Amino acid sequence: MNCQQPTVWQGANSVQERKDMKQFISLSDGSLQTKIVTRTAEFVSPKHPDKICDQISDAILDAYLAKDKHARVAVDVMAAHNQMLITGEITSSTEAIDIQKIARKYVDEKMRIGVNIAKQSPEIARGVDVGGAGDQGIMVGYACAENDDYMPTEYLLARGLCQYIYDRYSFDGKTQVTVDLVYYNNVFVSANIKHIVISWQNVSKIILIKLLKKWTKTLPENIKISADYSYNINPAGDWSIGGFDADSGLTGRKIVVDNYGPRVPVGGGAFSGKDPSKVDRSAAYMARKIAVDYLKKHRANEVIVNIAYALGRVEPVDATAYIDGHKCGIAGYDLSPNGIISQLDLLRPNYAERAKWGHHL
Repeated sequence: MNCQQPTVWQGANSVQERKDMKQFISLSDGSLQTKIVTRTAEFVSPKHPDKICDQISDAILDAYLAKDKHARVAVDVMAAHNQMLITGEITSSTEAIDIQKIARKYVDEKMRIGVNIAKQSPEIARGVDVGGAGDQGIMVGYACAENDDYMPTEYLLARGLCQYIYDRYSFDGKTQVTVDLVYYNNVFVSANIKHIVISWQNVSKIILIKLLKKWTKTLPENIKISADYSYNINPAGDWSIGGFDADSGLTGRKIVVDNYGPRVPVGGGAFSGKDPSKVDRSAAYMARKIAVDYLKKHRANEVIVNIAYALGRVEPVDATAYIDGHKCGIAGYDLSPNGIISQLDLLRPNYAERAKWGHHL
């Protein structure tokens, strides 16, 4: 099919275009349909137990990539109540790296750290050695024209609120935002915040309410507070026991937070601790790039990209884009694992930082 969709108001790729479009539509004769969709997304702070595990896994990956760009790394971390296990597979030409020392930067001396690392299975390696994918899987990329980050509005709001609080109180915490998204003829125009949840360690409900009010004043003009807006702040009461003292952590458990929030399906595995020969990570990043590229090229409202692989195979078994619901093939990209690594410069050791606030921004 021709992927170029000819709808007059198909896509608005900047905030100003959406403002102009809203003014135009509001003066129209009613032939355009209004749709309201309720969405919810959450975010967690970098001090959440799962996120600490993600950062440790990626800090280990960074340490190996800094010395050996072709290191094969797949490392998971699990921790709770003063005990941590770091396990997985690493094959590298560099000398052994002090994994415990890396992990210790993220936890205090009370944490007992065990390490159980083996080399990558030779049966997996023989497929990767020839440029094939490190695993099978279906990776999903997404982009929408709701904002200049091309991300779901509810996701950006939950993330933004989490960052706003964390910049002032760097503890374990979570945020959650529910919004009504307003569309005119399937084109996003505005959002009304209906409900907010905040749970934050070592910060009182009174302080959090004040912070929330200040944060709402920083929102774009097309994000409003609903007339029936409500919130739950530290709903079980103020709390001080957090992190690994309160809950277990596990690498990859916040995969929805790492992606786009619950609006978008999750196809592949987690990201953290995996070198880019693992298409769970690299192809997911590529799918996001293609989604953004196609959104701009076709001035679309929403693009979803699916890329699927078989273990040891160089080319994907599926590469499909859905542009405003219309199926379209993907062309003009090298979707082999090595091609993706080269195009996106994925051998640079900067993954631990990326693990903090989502992987697609």
